[in-house]
Amino acid sequence: MEILFQSHHAEVPERIRERARTAVTRLSARLKRVVNAVVRFESDGPTRRVEIVLRAPRRPVMVAEGSARFFGPALRYAIDRLDAQTRQVKRTPKTRGRKITRA
Repeated sequence: MEILFQSHHAEVPERIRERARTAVTRLSARLKRVVNAVVRFESDGPTRRVEIVLRAPRRPVMVAEGSARFFGPALRYAIDRLDAQTRQVKRTPKTRGRKITRA
């Protein structure tokens, strides 16, 4: 999987980029064959915005956005929204059956 970082009018610390990289890698493990992820950091006055886009074949594009005063909380909001989207991915009957037998 390829992760692309884009910054628009913003200087993003390496620590925030690393947090985004680990979160996207963790969330993309729920989906099969994620092609790429785009993480956009934007700064407009006092507002910082983070947008995460995940693309996988045969799935709709998943987009999550978070806004806050600083990049850390904005990234957290975007990750939470993407987490909610990846949880709702439809599972196959085979994986649903495995869940029932183990419980």
